Amino acid sequence: MIHLDDITYVRLGTPDLDLAADFATRILGLEVTERGAKSVHLRSDARAHTLCYVEGDPAYQVAGFEVSDAAELAAAAEVLEALGHRVTAGTPGEAAARGAHDFIGFDDPSGNRIELVLRPEYRGPRYYGTRDAAITGFNHIGLNSTDPVRDEIFWTRVCNARVSDRIGTIPLMRINRIHHTLALVRAEGPGIQHINHQVVAREDVLRSWQLLIRHRVPIVFGPGRHPTSGANFIYFRGPDGMVFEYSCGVDEIEDETNHRPRSFSFEPASLCMWGARPGGLIKGT
Repeated sequence: MIHLDDITYVRLGTPDLDLAADFATRILGLEVTERGAKSVHLRSDARAHTLCYVEGDPAYQVAGFEVSDAAELAAAAEVLEALGHRVTAGTPGEAAARGAHDFIGFDDPSGNRIELVLRPEYRGPRYYGTRDAAITGFNHIGLNSTDPVRDEIFWTRVCNARVSDRIGTIPLMRINRIHHTLALVRAEGPGIQHINHQVVAREDVLRSWQLLIRHRVPIVFGPGRHPTSGANFIYFRGPDGMVFEYSCGVDEIEDETNHRPRSFSFEPASLCMWGARPGGLIKGT
């Protein structure tokens, strides 16, 4: 089994690096840590970066997960190759561009590009956002899945993810105590469905909601509260159609031994207990 410690970054292609960087700093509230001719690295917590925009095709979307040591990385490569996943080893230059000691890349069963990362870089100075969004860190992603049942098996049997709850066929899966690190959402092809940042309190979600309205940023879901994780949330659309989420108050799973996933029917009330509707963010399942 591949043991994932945490989700560590997302890499996104964009045809307009300046526009993406402006949104990530002025609207989202991230901090630039490195700006090159064809990339910009941004942080949201103690890590050197959690989001990297790369000049290029928006279809380029990568999720990086941290593993504990070199032995675990090598063992993961063996497991993946044995299952028929083509594994590519990162070059030193590619690893440096990710702020990591080493990494491997592969495609999950739906074709999502996944990287397993060894020793991602942290920064001594505290994260200081470009606006007071009250972000405490990068928390989770939604991941497109052409077959959520099949892909749940991959993430829970090949990797160490555990299902916390389900909404229809959407599994909300954790790799640590936080309610979910990964959600698999049915789609026609691969891609990152949304990117979440945690904030301190519900008031911070609502303050950002007002800022998004003032700047005419498309809001696609919320404000609301998830009945699964208990989190207050708002989802909004950024450059190249990528959806971002602020949330706070997410549950943690205290008792791994006795926790049993709940099954929610796929209906609006299962997505928001306050009555907000997702507006096409999540298709029927």
